[in-house]
Amino acid sequence: MTKSSGRLPRLEDVAELAGVSHQTVSRVINDHPNVSKGTRERVEAAIAELGYRRNTAARSLVTRRSQTIGVLASELAQYGPANTLLGVEQAARDAGYFVSIAALRTVNREAILDAVRHFLDQSVDGIVVIVPHSDTLLALAEVKAGVPVVAVGSLGDASVGGAMVDQKRGAELAVRHLVEQGHRRIGHVAGPQDWIDGVARAEGWSEALQAAGLQDDLLVVGDWSAGSGYDIGRKLAGERTATALFVGNDQMALGLLRAFNEAGVRVPEDVSVVGFDDQPESGYFTPPLTTVRQDFEELGRRCMDLMLSGMEGGESIGATVVEPELVVRQSTSTPA
Repeated sequence: MTKSSGRLPRLEDVAELAGVSHQTVSRVINDHPNVSKGTRERVEAAIAELGYRRNTAARSLVTRRSQTIGVLASELAQYGPANTLLGVEQAARDAGYFVSIAALRTVNREAILDAVRHFLDQSVDGIVVIVPHSDTLLALAEVKAGVPVVAVGSLGDASVGGAMVDQKRGAELAVRHLVEQGHRRIGHVAGPQDWIDGVARAEGWSEALQAAGLQDDLLVVGDWSAGSGYDIGRKLAGERTATALFVGNDQMALGLLRAFNEAGVRVPEDVSVVGFDDQPESGYFTPPLTTVRQDFEELGRRCMDLMLSGMEGGESIGATVVEPELVVRQSTSTPA
């Protein structure tokens, strides 16, 4: 059979052209290790010649799975959620799953529940929720999904799995670095306090200062944007109450650095600055930014590991935590 024979090629056609059994073709397609190199090459060549594509609908009838993961996401203009989504999507594809994405414009109980029900109507095999707000788990608790659900950015609960980067640990790494540099007045430019990450980073900052015997009274809240960092930076430049600042994300740190530069406040000579995320541009800020790195690819892999485990063993699938890493650059030094 050739591509021009008028019908779509079947697995049996590939087997006939390659001179192997249809079971061998199936093993090659599913990347089974017990296939010789020569046999694999013949099968792959036959697949290419015939233009064979796996019939996912037929496979779904056999396995009773759609091979689709629903991903509910919000705040995708922000670096963290956007890259979490990319990490999850890549890990799902690597595991052989398609991804159906629902992006929320407004985050509230009704929007979350509607999106989850939409996924269930699509017969997805599991649902990943990247909605980094404090009330997300409360909304998910109202749904009996019947498929594994993983809330990224949290530890989950009895019925919802969790996959997260240890945000408190990242804040502690930042503060400990500044304390080791000799700083004793360390402020925090926090993210919104209705975000899970914003709360956790603020708590990590506070607890690390208390552990060092230092005050935790220098906190101001931004909205993750460079604009809010700039406005806060203009205010802090006039007060000069801290010798170091832990900023909740790199974007706010970028705005703060510009405000300080305009006001003649030198970084790190006058004030040291640490960010969070390690977005690709952070090493090109002026000065290059010391920051906390989140491994979003690893987070995506861990999330899919939980999801696959839940598909095999039920809905209660536990939690996994990815460790952050401090990246030291030129925006921190000993206080003047």
